[in-house]
Amino acid sequence: MPRFEPPKPRVYPSVHDKEVILVASGDLRLSANQTCWPAQQKMEQELEAALSAAGYRVKRAHPFDKKKQHGFIDSQHYGMQVFAGINPNAKLIVAEAVWQYSHHVLAGLIAHRGPILTVANWSGQWPGLVGMLNLNGSLTKAEVNYSTLWSEDFGGSDFRKKLGLWLKNGKLSHPQKHVRSIDKVKLPASLVKLGEGLANHLQRERAIMGVFDEGCMGMFNAIIPDHLLHPTGVFKERLSQSALFHEANQVSNAEAKQVYDWLVAKGVTFHLGKDHASELTLDQVLMQCKMYIAALRIADDFGCDTIGIQYQQGLKDLMPASDLVEGILNNSLRPPVKSRDGQKVLYHGEPLPHFNEVDECAGLDALMTYRVHSILRQPPETTLHDIRWGDHDASGTVPDYVWVFLISGGAPPAHFVGGYKGTSSMRQPAMYFPSGGGTCRGVSKPGEIIWSRIFVEKNQLCMDLGRGGVVALPEAETKRRWEATTIQWPIMHAVTYGVSRDQMMARHKSNHIQVAYGVDAKGADEALYAKAAMAQALGIKVALCGTRADGSQW
Repeated sequence: MPRFEPPKPRVYPSVHDKEVILVASGDLRLSANQTCWPAQQKMEQELEAALSAAGYRVKRAHPFDKKKQHGFIDSQHYGMQVFAGINPNAKLIVAEAVWQYSHHVLAGLIAHRGPILTVANWSGQWPGLVGMLNLNGSLTKAEVNYSTLWSEDFGGSDFRKKLGLWLKNGKLSHPQKHVRSIDKVKLPASLVKLGEGLANHLQRERAIMGVFDEGCMGMFNAIIPDHLLHPTGVFKERLSQSALFHEANQVSNAEAKQVYDWLVAKGVTFHLGKDHASELTLDQVLMQCKMYIAALRIADDFGCDTIGIQYQQGLKDLMPASDLVEGILNNSLRPPVKSRDGQKVLYHGEPLPHFNEVDECAGLDALMTYRVHSILRQPPETTLHDIRWGDHDASGTVPDYVWVFLISGGAPPAHFVGGYKGTSSMRQPAMYFPSGGGTCRGVSKPGEIIWSRIFVEKNQLCMDLGRGGVVALPEAETKRRWEATTIQWPIMHAVTYGVSRDQMMARHKSNHIQVAYGVDAKGADEALYAKAAMAQALGIKVALCGTRADGSQW
């Protein structure tokens, strides 16, 4: 037997007082990393100039890989190798101009003892801010101390001032005056009673969250530990995407065609072509229809109250994307699907709440939203979106700062202008989805919304809720925003009441935000109150953010 020789103690590089170590977490997919590398390189050059102006030099902890043609940390294993060569006491910046997989760097950041700063660009095309928000949520869950910064202009005085504070003090905080604990807010007694009743029912009768493979795209923050989830009355049924693939292949062509014909009859526009490699084909859509049927049947088999499909990794090489499926599942009005024996219509007349990208925090939120909205006779459709970007309205139609909420593929048609008639499906970018698949896209209709996010902090479930409005923008402005982000995906022009851009970035613990419509401003307030009360009764730490629609405080 070979002898195991204990390794010698590691000798780390010295820590220089005026030196900052820089790392860049990237995607898992080679094509994405190669495409996005020039944007990352540009951001790092601008950041390095800002640090140089402050008297600091940058030491990049990992080189550009000539073979791979990018300089990202592209796996957890490589991330561990990189951090093995970083002095754990050094000042460290995680620079993000792109979407990144948080688990690539999480192991190293958990063990790092020196000051950590996460930094993101501000761009629709290059979603560093989305990747950074995910990393921030993951670090919060992991109880890692960090500071965070974002900027459209790394040469600007505001950014450089805040960067200087972090360099001097090793930490940086942002005002969060827009956040109020629910304990300081007087909620209507009737809605508190309703929320507590719903919580009691959930804890007593329990519910099942179907999880088609856990941990999508490195989103550590999107996994709820079982010991925190179980007290709410919700339990995971751990399902496999391989089972979904198998079940979809048991669905007949005739059944798939019925779903497709139903969608076409309702007015959905499919942007079809013939080239499988670059266009959306009818065969891809029909396979998505089979996945839709399979998802409902598996959910029924296990008695699931909500389900989440992992989305990109796993199935991407075998099947078209799940976006069309996700959007339709979240709609009350959707193609009917019978059980295998044909004896019943599954989840008839109601959504099967689906949490995109298998984000379990969104799954618990969606289940609560569905139950609260249903009993209040509010629209039950809900979805998560990425906080993808934001900008002032270039047309001047809306004076407020308008967010681009943009989920990567599928939102419920009930949210769109025109419903199904305003719904279209375009092929997902081949860079991410070699097997194609259509999205479920549209422009979200004007109206009053409730936004929320469940997250884990200090080993406790927490929930932020706020109010907002979806605004109508001219077609040209919508086009500008779509073209600045991802035109294949559904878009929501959102205004968050009483929460500025920087306040949202400073506080939010995820790249995702949950949204649902109220019938009007009063109805949306009532839904927020009831859900907040339900969450608190479930043992979740609740905070209300921003203001009501009229600007008044909670």
